[in-house]
Amino acid sequence: MGKFVIFDCERMKHPNVGLYFFCKQLANNLITEAEQRKQNLALYVPKSLKGYWGDHIQYKTISPFHKLFIPCSPQIKVWHISNQMSSYIPHGPKIILTIHDLNFLYEKDFNKQQKYLKRLQHNVNYADEIVTISEFTKQDLLKHIDTNEKPISVIYNGCNLYQGEIKQPQQIPSEEFLFSIGTILPKKNFHILPRLLKDNSYELIIAGIKSDYERIIMQEAESEGVSNRVHIIGTITEGEKHWYYQHCKAFVFPSLSEGFGLPVIEAMSHQKPIFLSPYTCLPEIGKQFAYYLDKEFRGEIMREQLKKGLIDFERRDSIAEREYALGFSWQIAAAAYWDIYQKYL
Repeated sequence: MGKFVIFDCERMKHPNVGLYFFCKQLANNLITEAEQRKQNLALYVPKSLKGYWGDHIQYKTISPFHKLFIPCSPQIKVWHISNQMSSYIPHGPKIILTIHDLNFLYEKDFNKQQKYLKRLQHNVNYADEIVTISEFTKQDLLKHIDTNEKPISVIYNGCNLYQGEIKQPQQIPSEEFLFSIGTILPKKNFHILPRLLKDNSYELIIAGIKSDYERIIMQEAESEGVSNRVHIIGTITEGEKHWYYQHCKAFVFPSLSEGFGLPVIEAMSHQKPIFLSPYTCLPEIGKQFAYYLDKEFRGEIMREQLKKGLIDFERRDSIAEREYALGFSWQIAAAAYWDIYQKYL
């Protein structure tokens, strides 16, 4: 039967969130890498996804009882946990744990911070090796968690180079528009974006799973007198998302809490001007290819930054920006993960 690596895709039970796409894209490329290396890979999946990658792939399906105990044959040598807060931790295989972010530290909820720190510490204690998706996340981890000098690698996520049909969405702006995407939560800082619309005719499209925070965004839009040009449209398909990337005037991403910021790289691959928050990992990912908003998010200053940035972008070589974005490769990430797995096989 041979030795096996298991990659945990448990979070794919929740579509339209970052971990769904992380698991899907990395699994695609881990499968290819396993075939090239003549290694055995199995995927740990919800029952609904058994067979998702084809019948030639081996699957281990999730059971509620696995939160208490996951039976593992001696052939399973490595188990890669993709969700840092996972409750599904086997005993026996070597554990590789991917840590995406410590975003909860930046929320004003002390009880939540302590709960999540405890859970993360628990999972780190079980891990044999740790991977973070940015240097920023690695430094956050070392600052707040006892890693007991376990090996820690930084492996960047890949860019989701979309190959499917780009589909025109129902909500089409009548004017040039700014685009942003992410779960509609305060940590995404979307409420500062309406400030960019004053004294111009731009519209703003924000896509993502909705929450009560939508009300705060619209209150800000009303106070700026631009509420008729702010559209919070909910979740969209991949094809629609890439239509917005392709047609937007600029991509704006003011998040205060990111482990990597995959939409930034996706927008760059479409050769669009990118305006980011100067916080968390975003300067690490955007580098010199992005423009950075005022630290205090003052409307007048941000509008001037937007205006100057758009003029500057017209003079720049956006091909270099696209090439940089495409350097974030899921194929490269999969090969780096396999190099780690190989140590334990």
